[in-house]
Amino acid sequence: MEQVLLVTGASRGIGAATALLAARSGWAVAVNYTANSRAADDVVAQIRACGGKAMAVKADVADENQVVAMFGKIDAEFGRLAGLVNNAGVVDVTARVEDMSVARLKRMFDVNVIGSIVCAREAIRRMSTRHGGSGGAIVNVSSAASRLGAPGQYVDYAAAKGAIDSFTIGLAKEVAGEGIRVNAVRPGLIETGIHASGGLPDRVAQLAHLVPMQRGGSAQEVAQSIVWLLSPAASYTTMSLLDVSGGR
Repeated sequence: MEQVLLVTGASRGIGAATALLAARSGWAVAVNYTANSRAADDVVAQIRACGGKAMAVKADVADENQVVAMFGKIDAEFGRLAGLVNNAGVVDVTARVEDMSVARLKRMFDVNVIGSIVCAREAIRRMSTRHGGSGGAIVNVSSAASRLGAPGQYVDYAAAKGAIDSFTIGLAKEVAGEGIRVNAVRPGLIETGIHASGGLPDRVAQLAHLVPMQRGGSAQEVAQSIVWLLSPAASYTTMSLLDVSGGR
């Protein structure tokens, strides 16, 4: 019987790559999406075409009620969760801090931070031996921006990912004795659609010269790290912040 994994924001980019790779590694995957049902259904179809098990689940992670309903649906259709990838996230258009509105900041932290914490809360209630679970693994998708600060572009995004780093460390210590491992990956310049959503579709190409490896990374390269952290091969790894950034 496959272990059940939820990947948030899994209709595209790193989330989709992770869902596909995890399915090939034997996970039954719940593919979360917020709006693009066609893209999520395509990921599910690709998994099923390869003999895997998958379902699409719609929920805005910034909405607690939707998150709770999503976990309930997974419980009913797939059974008890064993893995969570907190990948759902947003950026905004390039701006300096003095030009950022409170509405922008609230959205940034509601999705990137609070949404991840609430999803982790629901996962722990199902995984923890304290609650009758069998353990599990959580991987938070942070960003190299948490170290670099993203000045002049996305300081708010960098701050949100810094919060994810701290959350990863604290939560890992909190649940380590309850069978749950908690780690994070910090991607650098990765070729995904998130740059276009921030108004900089050519950002990776423009900044590749700053990367010691002289190129941007792929969503698949990040997915490899995530799926390893989920796997028994990482059984003694928790509280780690794994940089997948080409040396930047």
